[in-house]
Amino acid sequence: MLKTVSGFDRIGEENAFAVLAKANKLASEGMDIINLGIGQPDFQTPEHIVEAAIKALKDGHHGYTPANGTVECREAVARRTLNMTGVEVSPENIMIMPGGKVTMFAAILMFGELSAEILYPDPGFPIYRSMIEYTGATPIPVPIREENGFAFSAEETLALINENTRLLIINSPANPCGGVTPKSEIDKLVAGLEKWPNVAMMSDEIYDVMTYDGEIHQSLLAYPEIRDRLIVLNGWSKTWAMTGWRMGWSIWPDRLYENVRKLAVNAWSCVNAPSQMAGIAAIDGSQDDVTKMMQAFDNRRKLLVEKINAIPNITCATPKGAFYAFPNISKTGWKAKELASALLEKTGVATIGGPDFGILGEGYIRLSYANSEENIEKAIERIGDFLE
Repeated sequence: MLKTVSGFDRIGEENAFAVLAKANKLASEGMDIINLGIGQPDFQTPEHIVEAAIKALKDGHHGYTPANGTVECREAVARRTLNMTGVEVSPENIMIMPGGKVTMFAAILMFGELSAEILYPDPGFPIYRSMIEYTGATPIPVPIREENGFAFSAEETLALINENTRLLIINSPANPCGGVTPKSEIDKLVAGLEKWPNVAMMSDEIYDVMTYDGEIHQSLLAYPEIRDRLIVLNGWSKTWAMTGWRMGWSIWPDRLYENVRKLAVNAWSCVNAPSQMAGIAAIDGSQDDVTKMMQAFDNRRKLLVEKINAIPNITCATPKGAFYAFPNISKTGWKAKELASALLEKTGVATIGGPDFGILGEGYIRLSYANSEENIEKAIERIGDFLE
């Protein structure tokens, strides 16, 4: 009998893809499916980005690229970072990655071992915990509470740090709750971390342009006192509707950069040239399509919150970022995963049960408003009718 190493027994997965597969199967059998489960924009990649990739292919850019990304692509990310945050970042600290998850994998692999503790948001993106457990490290959940506007508490986070803590993962704007942590709370966190100079940080900022109601995304790059231990995760997937292109970037401190570059050489070699050229076009080209997408998400957000709050026994805090709502269904009498499963099988509405994002997700379901206003209205009506 074949025997694999024990880490693979601990590795989890992202249940949104399992829900997507089940929804697609039901659709193939003739069921009318409305998908509020998967976290990807329902828009096409803007045309000028697609054309840049096509031109690259026609021009013969078919070979290997540097493991850390082309100079031109890294320079484009540096320009975008300066424009978004006001912070200058050297292209020599930027890694072009095949998606956002790869940065999580690399960062957690660097700091995860049997004696280590790694802090991560709960509810949070499920791959954080999955990768922590894979490395053998102990996952320590940082509570993300509805009463805090689904932002993390600096005080609560700092209280969880000890001599075994190696890495702290934060995510704002956040998946699955849509929370945006205010600058004042991040200020407190950074000040408190002065006591813990050996704790690294990974800031997942993939939804950085997706804020509403005057909220402003505060990048951790704005704090020079932690730059020597800060990893920033970002990418093209959400902002430019490029989820399937598998294009991400990350920013690393000098002392960690060579580690991740060598990991790239050993694991994925490089990111393909046409996608990187498309990435440059996304950053340097017109942002009109991005503006239109963000306005559509904002309109859908308002519609979804209004409609879901009209259902008896459900309350939904207004999300301030990303494209997710996290309604509280605890008064319906349903467990979250059972409700999500019943909604898909009985009504054709795909959602994700809160526990798929962590222990503290019980009592909630995640709804993605990356769908049309018409479909959102129909989906919420079906949910309401089912619960009645």
